[in-house]
Amino acid sequence: MKSLEQAKADIVKLYGEPVIRGQELQYAQAEPAGGENWNVALRFNSEGGKKFADLTKNLAGTGRTIGIFLDDDLISFPIVGVEFAETGITGGNAVITGRFSAEDANDLAVQLRGGALPVPVEIVENRTVGATLGQDSIRRSVYAGLVGLILVLIFMVIYYRLPGLIADVALIVYALLTLAIFNLLGVTLTLPGIAGFILSIGMAVDANVLIFERTREELRAGKTLYRSVESGFYRAFSSILDGNVTTVIACIALFWLGTGLVKGFALTLGLGVVVSMFTALTCSRTLLFTAIGFPELRKPELFCPGIKPNVKPDLKSDLKSSLK
Repeated sequence: MKSLEQAKADIVKLYGEPVIRGQELQYAQAEPAGGENWNVALRFNSEGGKKFADLTKNLAGTGRTIGIFLDDDLISFPIVGVEFAETGITGGNAVITGRFSAEDANDLAVQLRGGALPVPVEIVENRTVGATLGQDSIRRSVYAGLVGLILVLIFMVIYYRLPGLIADVALIVYALLTLAIFNLLGVTLTLPGIAGFILSIGMAVDANVLIFERTREELRAGKTLYRSVESGFYRAFSSILDGNVTTVIACIALFWLGTGLVKGFALTLGLGVVVSMFTALTCSRTLLFTAIGFPELRKPELFCPGIKPNVKPDLKSDLKSSLK
């Protein structure tokens, strides 16, 4: 029975000497082909384009395949249609078609671009993680996430008082909603995925911090409590939106261009950021305005310690001034 290395060598001999080499490939990129199908677009330099035209002219309509190798591994073997029998595929551009998924097309494009690099590829380090060690790493990461969440909850209450307590409730709602979405979408929480989720917790708190700091600024400026809370959400909205949108864009780029573990990190972080923005602008807002509806909680010092006593805490005066 032939070994794997011998089988690879036989395949290389079957295709013969390479006609076009990696350095003659300038571009390889996955592109949508309609529906769920994807293609891989190629572009060669002038010399590679000429060789490719001659090669495809000779193979067009014969049923023979073009062998694409990376380090003696056959990674693709497309055929050339009979319509190119006269001239071959000219212009230096070509498209590998087929029933590629987005991930398969992107993986092939990455392999092709890797083969075009004018440097040798060497294995620097190879690690094997057993099932027990992997499970222990995930368990430790979950514990780290829970400890981080608890510390954030404590900090918010100590520093922001009543708004901090409301933010904690919104943060717990955020965590439950995010985990429910992960379960509905079938997201597997790998180590990078857990890291993305933990990072999104910080993003969720960041939105509340912006809102509460704006509220404190309005209280110190002498505005009433109701007006200060209302202005806090209004003034912080643009900053929250900009910060979350830029993070989501980065996550989309990582998920689109990345592979494997990078995609897991991008997916959990992106979903967490979207949910955190929703809870900060809806859950926190609803709870905060509900809280100031109770007279015993309608005290500016619960929102901003050390506030001057001449700030009006009366909700009725806010409502009257809004009707003028």
